[in-house]
Amino acid sequence: MKNLLIIIYALIVVMSVMYATQPLQPLLATTFDISVVQASWFTAVILLFMAISPIIYGYILEKMCAKKMLINASFILLITNIFLGLSSSYEFFLFFRVCEALVIPAILTSLMSILANIDKENVKFNMSIYVAATVFGGLVGRLFSGFIATNFSYEYVFYSLSFALLISIYMIKKLNYSGDAAIIKPKLGDILNILKDKRFAIVYFVMFCVFFVFSGVLNVLPFRVKEISQSATEFQIALLYLGYGMGILVSLNSKKIVKFFKGEINTIFYSLIFFIFSIFILTNQNILYLLLLIFLVCIGMFTAHTVSTQLANSMKASQKSLTSGMYLTFYYFGGALGSFIPSIIYKNYGWDIMLYFFTIILLITTIIVFLNKDKFITK
Repeated sequence: MKNLLIIIYALIVVMSVMYATQPLQPLLATTFDISVVQASWFTAVILLFMAISPIIYGYILEKMCAKKMLINASFILLITNIFLGLSSSYEFFLFFRVCEALVIPAILTSLMSILANIDKENVKFNMSIYVAATVFGGLVGRLFSGFIATNFSYEYVFYSLSFALLISIYMIKKLNYSGDAAIIKPKLGDILNILKDKRFAIVYFVMFCVFFVFSGVLNVLPFRVKEISQSATEFQIALLYLGYGMGILVSLNSKKIVKFFKGEINTIFYSLIFFIFSIFILTNQNILYLLLLIFLVCIGMFTAHTVSTQLANSMKASQKSLTSGMYLTFYYFGGALGSFIPSIIYKNYGWDIMLYFFTIILLITTIIVFLNKDKFITK
């Protein structure tokens, strides 16, 4: 239990670091005199490295003690957070954010490896705890940064996170674990063989598109709020991310949801329809309604994400590490592009046009799923 609590705390802290900049983007854009597109890179760069990390770390770190990698990467993250608070220009701030992007995947990989191996009898339960902790960390990080920036200053967000990381390192040193991190070394032939199975190609495509749209909405949302009301504070912006907590409920109740819709592919199909509906009605200009609608957006996205993850992990008995790694690569690559490209559309054409663009992407995705539903039926 002690090991589990340490891992949960470390996960919450690192996910807080990952998403802390999101509610602050309009403030940082004003502080550094940059555009919405430039500010979007603060989140996009980390998601991009999350996408390519299975390839990078698979070839750089053949064998590395998970605990040692966790401590070293966490220490680097602590230092970079201090420098983020001290940064006085966009270039310096982005540089240290790139440094964070290099080490965050290493931390998450190490934590997942340790969690999967400390209690092999409860791997499925531990993985659901992992998902719930990462979602909770993303929520806490956004709320925390908005509250600190509004009541003190944005620099203290990063100093506070460094202090939290210091506690995390102290706790990690007490972990009873000495195994290696489970890092895959993907081969092109293996990747192509998996993609030849249309079911995998469809699931990966679905999650690329879903996270592209979801990241686009959440990344541009702070600028939309400021567009509606210039007086909105960072904490009020952060409160709009409360719906993110729905990811915890969905991940912990996924079995019941799948049972209700009679299968994974049906659940994905209906969650996509729900997602389209929730995205389309985000054209509303009332901030209170936006807060409520984000709950719907998160229900649609997290249902599709959770069930797709389960489906991707159950379709092939062998090479589970590779299929999971590929899933995360497509997922985070969609998120990285979604954190950047929609900000360009928003800057040039506005919020509504961006939402219509998302609706078209999701409609195409839903049609592809519908036309290929029979491929997922077990005979």
